[in-house]
Amino acid sequence: MTVWTAKLLHIAISLFGAFALIACTQPLRGTGDLALIIERADSSVKIVETTNRTELIRISGLGDLSHASAVFSRDSRYAFIFGRDGGLTKIDMLTGNIVKRVLQSGNAIGGAISQDGRLVAVSNYKPGGVRIFDSETLDLVADIPTQSKVVGLVDAPDQRFIFSLYDLGEIWIADLTDISKPALTKFEDVGDLPYDGLITPDGRFYMAGLFGEDGIAMLDLWQLDKGVQRVLDGYGRGEEKLPVYKMPHLEGWASAGDVMVLPAVGRFEILLVNKSTWQEEERIKVHGQPVFAIARPDGRQVWVNFAHPRNDTIQVVDLLSRKVVKTFKPGKAVLHMEFNPRGEEVWMWCAMKIGSIFTIPGRSEKFPT
Repeated sequence: MTVWTAKLLHIAISLFGAFALIACTQPLRGTGDLALIIERADSSVKIVETTNRTELIRISGLGDLSHASAVFSRDSRYAFIFGRDGGLTKIDMLTGNIVKRVLQSGNAIGGAISQDGRLVAVSNYKPGGVRIFDSETLDLVADIPTQSKVVGLVDAPDQRFIFSLYDLGEIWIADLTDISKPALTKFEDVGDLPYDGLITPDGRFYMAGLFGEDGIAMLDLWQLDKGVQRVLDGYGRGEEKLPVYKMPHLEGWASAGDVMVLPAVGRFEILLVNKSTWQEEERIKVHGQPVFAIARPDGRQVWVNFAHPRNDTIQVVDLLSRKVVKTFKPGKAVLHMEFNPRGEEVWMWCAMKIGSIFTIPGRSEKFPT
């Protein structure tokens, strides 16, 4: 499934939908009820079903998963796990088998799967660059050197991958229509230290967050001739800069209704941006420096977690009133959140709790005290 029609699912919990069957000793079931939980300390993953919260399969031997992420094949039968050690692992979700594993670099930071599902791309810190693999065999089919750490890799319509170069301040588009000769389009001087990127759900806009300055670099994929535009340029101008304890993840930006909800880097704020004009509409004060801001599936609420030392707290923002409606403390180091497929529960990973995956009711009248 492609990133502009479904969430890119990250690290602690990955929820995905399709119609497939769990084989072997498991009863027949649809995968729309499944979750993939990455156990980074144990180099393993679990496949669980979310209705009864039961473990189905545990798969070990996946290397360094300290900053792992996953994408799925078009039919959701296979998961592709990107490890921090450069490992790329293909898992059969039906049998629980490791189909193939390759150690493709020394340090990787994530990946994406192409529109047609035939290519898997990996972004690398060391030695840098993007490597592209056949999704069936995991054979290397293209290698794009960059002379920079690569961040913010996403798949885009028309068989393209888009990514940012952290060290060079650039955004590249790789067109893989002809896999033997990738066509590169490069945009230079997009801003200081782009640290992550996302693509809007409709596949039109690519946005790169900037660590070295206040602002967002935005590329309209329908109008590439306009080049990279700046959004929220200097949103913190005139304010005291605070130390950044953890970079906000752009995969966690929330798109709900006519607004995007963005974490402000190094500030105790989330920003509401109009998706038609790309102008800031409002700022909402929050408990700490936001890391993830995720929207409930119906778009009514955004749930926010925070960087150290305030990472024991979750806040819920109501987008109708644009106010924080609930603050609670699930435990120390709440690092990741994900709504289950129908949105009635939020699954959280609390790194400092034994049995770290737990659930919170997703409806306001059922919040924990």
